[in-house]
Amino acid sequence: MSALDQEIHALLRFAAARSMLPRFRNLAAGEVEMKGADDPVTVVDREVEAFLTEALTRLAPGVPVVGEEAAHADRSVLDRLSGPCWIIDPLDGTANFAEGKAPFGIIIALADGGEAVAGWLYDPVKDRLCHARRGEGAFVSGERIAARSTGNPRPVVAVSRIFLTPEQSALVDAKLAPHYTLTDIPRCAAEQYPRLALGENDISSFKRTLAWDHAAGVLWLNEAGGKAARLDGSAYRVDQHDAPGLVAAASPALWDAFIARLGA
Repeated sequence: MSALDQEIHALLRFAAARSMLPRFRNLAAGEVEMKGADDPVTVVDREVEAFLTEALTRLAPGVPVVGEEAAHADRSVLDRLSGPCWIIDPLDGTANFAEGKAPFGIIIALADGGEAVAGWLYDPVKDRLCHARRGEGAFVSGERIAARSTGNPRPVVAVSRIFLTPEQSALVDAKLAPHYTLTDIPRCAAEQYPRLALGENDISSFKRTLAWDHAAGVLWLNEAGGKAARLDGSAYRVDQHDAPGLVAAASPALWDAFIARLGA
């Protein structure tokens, strides 16, 4: 791993060891709140974001930080996404964590001009770091990887119905179920993107595309030789935080076939 990857890995390990793992299945009363429907936040989210914000600011003075919880408290923070910035999801998979189950993780991306240029997805339970820099390939804990499919004759599609309307859910059943093996998402982008490159899932469709969930994963999967893009094939941009729709796949061929099936 490069010096920067090693430094980020050390920060992620420290944050997980100090704030996250000691509270896994051990959250006290009052340490979980609801920001909205199906949107919990814990004391861990806030502690890890505060720590990483300070650490990344020291690492790169002058580069602003866009953290999920900071953006929730002050939407103007999102204005930073068009320039150089760090993007943090301090506890990806908060709902899982709050329920005392894996997977969960931490995600960091470095972006410039609305595009991710580096990304890190960390699983603290496995101590697995998926990392990439634009144009340099994708890695898992320092080992370069190439995306591979499941090999299933009915490709495995991970899809969440949580944010789908009844009409959209019916569309999934009509257009996808006859041709694909449908499975649920892990509710954790730090886990979902690795599944798409490591032979566990073939395709995943996302309705919400917030930068802290997707910036690092999109870059990492594309660098691995998979494909993650908007429904119209355009590139994912971190500063289009309100734009809906993103499809990620283990290969461009799987992506193309899935999009064609949606339009059929």
